[in-house]
Amino acid sequence: MTPTPWQIIDRHSLRDEAALVKSLIAEAGFDAAQRARITAAVADLVRRIRASVKPGLMEVFLAEYGLSTEEGIALMCLAEALLRVPDAETMDALIEDKIAPSNWGKHLGQSASSLVNASTWALMLTGKVLEDREPGVVGHLKAAVKRLGEPVIRTAVSRAMKEMGRNFVLGETIDLAMKRARELEAKGYTYSYDMLGEAARTEGDARRYHLAYSKAITAIAAAATTGDIRTNPGISVKLSALHPRYEVAKRARVMDELVPRVRALAGLAKAAGLGFNIDAEEADRLALSLEVIEAVLSDPALKGWDGFGVVVQAYGRRAGATIDWLYALAEKLDRKIMVRLVKGAYWDAEVKRAQVMGLESFPVFTRKQATDVSYIANAKKLLGLTDRIYPQFATHNAHTVAAILDMATDKKAFEFQRLHGMGERLHDIVLTDNGTRCRIYAPVGAHRDLLAYLVRRLLENGANSSFVNQIVNEEVAPETVAACPLTAMENIAALANPAIATGPALFGNRKNSKGFDLTDSGDLAAIETARAAHMARLFEASPLIAGPTAGAERLEVKNPATGALVGHVLTAGQPDVETALRLAEPWAAAAPDRAIILRRAADLYEENFGPIFALLAREAGKTAADAVAELREAVDFLRYYADGAVGLTNPARGVFACISPWNFPLAIFSGQIGAALAAGNAVVAKPAEQTPLIAHLAVTLLHQAGVPASALQLLPGDGRVGAGLTRDPRVNGVAFTGSTEVALLIRAAMAEHADPTAPLIAETGGLNAMMVDSTALPEQAVRDVLASSFQSAGQRCSALRCLYLQEEVADHTLDMLFGAMDELALGDPADLFTDVGPVIDEEARKGIADYIASARAQGRVLKEMTAPQQGTFIAPTVIRVKGIEEMGREIFGPVLHVATFKAGEIDRVVRAVNATGYGLTFGLHTRIDDRVQAVVDALKVGNTYVNRNQIGAVVGSQPFGGEGLSGTGPKAGGPEYLVRFTKAPTPASGRDERATPEADIAASLRLDRATAHPERALVLPGPTGESNKLTFVPRDPVLCLGPSAATALEQAEAIRALGGHAVEAPGLDPQGLTRLGGFSGAIWWGDAEGARTRAKALAQRKGPILPLIGTLPDAGHALLERHVCIDTTASGGNAQLLAEVSGS
Repeated sequence: MTPTPWQIIDRHSLRDEAALVKSLIAEAGFDAAQRARITAAVADLVRRIRASVKPGLMEVFLAEYGLSTEEGIALMCLAEALLRVPDAETMDALIEDKIAPSNWGKHLGQSASSLVNASTWALMLTGKVLEDREPGVVGHLKAAVKRLGEPVIRTAVSRAMKEMGRNFVLGETIDLAMKRARELEAKGYTYSYDMLGEAARTEGDARRYHLAYSKAITAIAAAATTGDIRTNPGISVKLSALHPRYEVAKRARVMDELVPRVRALAGLAKAAGLGFNIDAEEADRLALSLEVIEAVLSDPALKGWDGFGVVVQAYGRRAGATIDWLYALAEKLDRKIMVRLVKGAYWDAEVKRAQVMGLESFPVFTRKQATDVSYIANAKKLLGLTDRIYPQFATHNAHTVAAILDMATDKKAFEFQRLHGMGERLHDIVLTDNGTRCRIYAPVGAHRDLLAYLVRRLLENGANSSFVNQIVNEEVAPETVAACPLTAMENIAALANPAIATGPALFGNRKNSKGFDLTDSGDLAAIETARAAHMARLFEASPLIAGPTAGAERLEVKNPATGALVGHVLTAGQPDVETALRLAEPWAAAAPDRAIILRRAADLYEENFGPIFALLAREAGKTAADAVAELREAVDFLRYYADGAVGLTNPARGVFACISPWNFPLAIFSGQIGAALAAGNAVVAKPAEQTPLIAHLAVTLLHQAGVPASALQLLPGDGRVGAGLTRDPRVNGVAFTGSTEVALLIRAAMAEHADPTAPLIAETGGLNAMMVDSTALPEQAVRDVLASSFQSAGQRCSALRCLYLQEEVADHTLDMLFGAMDELALGDPADLFTDVGPVIDEEARKGIADYIASARAQGRVLKEMTAPQQGTFIAPTVIRVKGIEEMGREIFGPVLHVATFKAGEIDRVVRAVNATGYGLTFGLHTRIDDRVQAVVDALKVGNTYVNRNQIGAVVGSQPFGGEGLSGTGPKAGGPEYLVRFTKAPTPASGRDERATPEADIAASLRLDRATAHPERALVLPGPTGESNKLTFVPRDPVLCLGPSAATALEQAEAIRALGGHAVEAPGLDPQGLTRLGGFSGAIWWGDAEGARTRAKALAQRKGPILPLIGTLPDAGHALLERHVCIDTTASGGNAQLLAEVSGS
C-alpha cells in the first residue's frame, strides 16, 4: 500500500535514498534536448556573470577565503565569536589565536574587491604584529608595538568583521533595513525580512522575539502599499524563537502555547497585507511544525488572505511529501498559500545527529547533486500546483534558475528569491532578461547576532563544490559549472554517498548499537507497544547461582517516582555466597566462541528493549532518553569486549567479583560482567541493592545467549554480600563502581583477606567542573550546563558539580540558565514529557535536601525549582560558592555550584580543580584553540569535553574513567581495559639482603620527570564534527620492590618499556609505603606473606588507591589514559564534513 504524504512525513524520515533519487529524476522528466538547452543557457549566464563589472561581495570573499584555506576557517571562527566578547583581554587572546598562525599575505591584492583587500590588509598587519616571537632587543621592541597595538588591532579586526556584517545584514534595526531596501525596490525587487537571533532558550527569550516580530510587522506594514502580497514586503519567523521547548516531547505545550503566538502574528501580517513565512528548521521537528501550521491556518479569521507561507527544504527526503500535504491542506481549508523552496541550511547538523543517535540512514540527501535533483523535481511539482500555491524559488544556483525558467509557462506565477549580499549579478541578469519577480531575503539585527548566520552562509557556499564558489572561479569552465545534476546522479553507481558512514556503520566492523529516535512517531509507537505489557507487571528477582538457592529476605522494590510496587527481590544469604564461590568455574570456551555468545547477548538485549525500558523507568527512575542511552551503552560494551577477547594473549585471572552501582544498573553492570567474561573469567555479580530487577533480567538474557551458569552467577543483596565477596581468598579480582569511600574499604578487605596482588578496578566519584569563558556562545553553554548538571537528576559520576563563569558574562549566562531551568519538567520518567526524574531513594533525597537547606540558611541558594510532592524528588538547585575548594564532597544529585573567575585567572581555576584530588570529567567552553591546549595540558582529569556537555561517554569512542581519587584505571570501553582481567606471567625472582634507604627513594621520587610530549595518542572513531583523542601519559613512578636488586631492575625495565617511570626500591621497609609520596603503585614478585604486608601498607594510605602488582605490569600500570572530546562544529558548521563530501 502506498503511504500517504502524512505517513511519509510522520514515519519515513529516513526513506531509501537511492530509490528516492531515481523517482525524483523520473518526476523531473527532462529529456536530452531539454537538458542540453538548460546547460547551454547556464553556461551563457556564467560567462555573463564573469564578464560583468561586479560579482557580489560574498562571491569574491568566498573565492578568496574558501573553506579550503586555513585562513577561511580561522576567519569563520573569529567572525562567529569576536563581536560577543565583552572584555579586551579575552578579545586579544581570541584574535591572536585565530590570526597569528595564518598566512594572510598571500591573499593581498589577489582580489578585485577593495573591501576584501582592506580586510586582508588589516588581518595581515595584525598577524605580523602578533606572530613575532624573537628574543632580544628586536623582540622587546616588537612586543612593545604589540602592547601598544592591541587596541589598534582590536579596532582593525572588529572593523573588518562589522564591514563583513554590513554587507550581509540589511540593517541593525528594521527601520534602518527598510531605508536601505528602497534603492533596490526602485529597481523592481521586493524584500522579505528575517529577524536574526538564536532559538529561544527561555520563556523571556520567546516573549522578546514575539514582541520583536510584532514590532517588525507593524513597521513593515508602512511599506505594504499595494494590495498584492506578491509585490508587498514580507517577514520570516522561526517557530523555535517563539517557544523555549519547541520539540516533540513537549507537543502538548507547543500546541497550547506556541499556536496562539503564531496565530496572533499571522493576524497582524494579514491586517498589514504582508507575506508571512514560517521558516524551516531541523528535520526532527518537521511533523510538529506542520501540526502547528495546520492549527494556525485553520483559524477562520485568516480566510481570504494569500500571504501565509511555508519554507520547504529540498535536501530533506520528505520535501515532496510536505508539498503534497500542504497542497491538500490548502484545498481542505480553501486557501491560497506560498511555498518557499530552499536547498536547506542544517545539512551537516542533520548528518551528525543521525550518526550520534545510531540511526539507519539520514533525513537528508548525502550528495549535493541529489539535493539539486530534488530541488528541480519539487520545483516542477510546485509549478503544477499554482492554483493553490504561489511558489517562491530561493536559489543562487544558475542551473536551478535556468531549469525553472525552462519549465515555467507563466513567468508571473512564481518568484525567485536570493539572500541579501549574495547572487546579486545572477538575479540582476534574470530579472532584466525575463521580467520575473525577485525577492531579497534580508537579515535584520545586531552584528553580534549576524555572525552565526554568516557562518552558516560561509559553510553552505564556501565548500569548493558549491555553485557560489565556482561561479567566480575562472579556472572552472562555464560548462562544468553548468553541468546537469540529473545526468550527474544517473552516472553515479552508489547514489548514497559512501564517504558518510551511517549510524550502524560508525565503528567499522563492530556493529553500533541500535538507535531509537524519540522524535519519530514510529519509534515512539514501537517503544510504547513493547513497554506496555511491562508497565504494571510485578517483576521477581532472586540469586541465580550454579547450585541450590537458600535466600535471605524477600523485599519489595518500589518506583522512586511514584512509590508504586515494581516487584520483589529474594536477597542472597551467606550460604548463597558460599555456594556461588564454590561452584564458580572460569569460562572454558575459546575466545572466538565467547565472543559469539557475548554478541548474541547484545542482540538479545536489543530485542528485549520493552521490558528493559519499563524497568529502567520504574525501578531506576530513568527518563526515556536516559533509558535509550543506557541500553545502547550496555550493548556497545558487550560487542566491544567481544571484539577485544580474540586479541588477548594471557589467561583469565579466575573468579571476578563485579560490584555495580544503581545509577547505571544495566550499562555498567553489563560492562563489568562483559569484560570479565570476554577474558574467560568466572563472574560473581553483585548489583546495587536498589536495582536488582534489571540485573536479574540482564543475567537471564546472558544465560539465554549461552553463558554457562557456573561462569556467571548473580547475588542480589546489600553491602554485606559485597563485603563477603571482597574478603574471600577465592576471589582473584574485583571490578567496582561506586563511592571512593567504599572503594577504600574494599581495598583494605582485599589486602587483609584476598590475594594481596589481585587487581581492584575501581571507578569512583568526581568533583567535576566546567569553565565557560567570554568567547563561548551563551546559548550553547547553557544547553550543555543543563544536560551536564540536571539530566539523570544529576546522578552520574560524570555530572557537572561546579561551574566557573568568566565575570564579564556571568550575570547574562546565569539569567539564561535560570530561565532555561524554569522550562524543565519534573515528574514520572515513564512519561516522554519528563526532563528530570527522581533521585534513587529516600536516603539519597534526605541527604541532598539537608545539604541544600544548609546552603539556603547561609543565603547561598541562587535558584531552586519546585519538586513534586510524591516520590523521592530533588528540585534542580544552583548554589553560589567561591570555588570548587568550598565543596568538600560530591553531592550526587541535581545540585549545581557556581563560581566566577577573572579573564586572567584561568590557571588559578585549573590549579583549584587539580587540588581536589579528583580527576574524572571537566568541561570547557571557549573559542580559543590555544586555551583548549593549555587547559588540557595542565588538567589531571580522565575525560575532558570541549564545547559540548560532559556526560554520556560512548564506548570505543570516549573511553571513560578518572585518575587520582576518581579511579584506578584502565578506562572502561577503552583499549587497555580487558588486559586487567587477565593474568600476566610472574617472572622468577631472586632474593638478596640489599636494603634501599627510604631517603634515597624519596629523593628519586622527587626528580622532575615531566615529559615534553606524551608517549602516544590514538584518534578514536566517532561521528562527524567531533574529535576524539586518547592520550597516554606516564603515571607517577612505579616502585619496583624486587625482592632482589636484579628483580627490581627487571621490573623497572618492564615499566620503562611500556613508556612509564620506575624507581628501583629493593629491600624497602614495607612501612615506607605508608610514608612515601609521589608514586603510583608498586611491583612485588616475592612471597605471598611479603605481598600481604606490602598490600596492607598501601591500603593504609590516604588518597588514591595504589595497586600492588604481582605479575608483569600492563600498560595501564605505567600510563594514565586521558581523553579529550571536542565538538568541532560549535562555531556553527562542519568544515571537515563538507571537505570530505566535496571530494567524493
